[in-house]
Amino acid sequence: MKLTLLGAGGSAGLPQIGGADGYGDWGQADPSEPRNRRSRPSIVIETDEGQTILVDTSPDMRYQLTGCGIGRVDALLFTHAHADHVAGLDDVRILNRILGAPIPAYATAEVWDELQQRFAYAFRPWKGGFFGRPVMETTEIIPGQSLQICGLNILPIAQDHGYTQSLGLRVGDIAYCTDVVRLDESALAALRGVKTFIVDCFTPARDHPTHAGLPTVMSWVETLRPTRTILTHMGPAMDYRSLLATLPPGIEPGYDGMTITT
Repeated sequence: MKLTLLGAGGSAGLPQIGGADGYGDWGQADPSEPRNRRSRPSIVIETDEGQTILVDTSPDMRYQLTGCGIGRVDALLFTHAHADHVAGLDDVRILNRILGAPIPAYATAEVWDELQQRFAYAFRPWKGGFFGRPVMETTEIIPGQSLQICGLNILPIAQDHGYTQSLGLRVGDIAYCTDVVRLDESALAALRGVKTFIVDCFTPARDHPTHAGLPTVMSWVETLRPTRTILTHMGPAMDYRSLLATLPPGIEPGYDGMTITT
């Protein structure tokens, strides 16, 4: 299995819109470091059999897939319905054309309700023919209940995202936990034994209201003791080289296009 970190940035990406010259606000991140240029959070999982699962359809999805050489997607999974995770949904129609069929898609009931309100046209009955809009075969995810997608056993984990709930994912020894500020005992129990922990870390200090800061991530690492921890959903105060120089062994910042194989 290969996992690619398509986007390692926060909801506004990096650089954010603005800046003194209008070419972007980098915050405390060095604009000369290419790995500080971050798109919105998403991953893709490629199975040994060559099938591909896309986790979230970010606003940067087209750029992410073409930049990482992902030419086909066999299934979609949504972690939650925030815009930085779903706003690229319209480009699923291109994935439909490549696949030649409706695409299997997985989300909680709450997420499907939200997406049907915001993208009603994508949920009209499909009568065949040209894919002029996204067409999905929807399946409901129940947190805590494992499901099979493209031959992989995936465990969805309920996470506290501040004002809402998101899903973390465990696939064998790898866990992907973006958009989370607190993990309860049930979530931590589901994550025990992971070797690679890809986790939300928006700030270098205290928690954001909806995202973990580095001290909280360090406490989770102390509890779970993964071999490797990779930070994602990083905000403008998270400079790649500064993090690389100061993080303890086994913890590293992620970057767009980073790959992890098992």
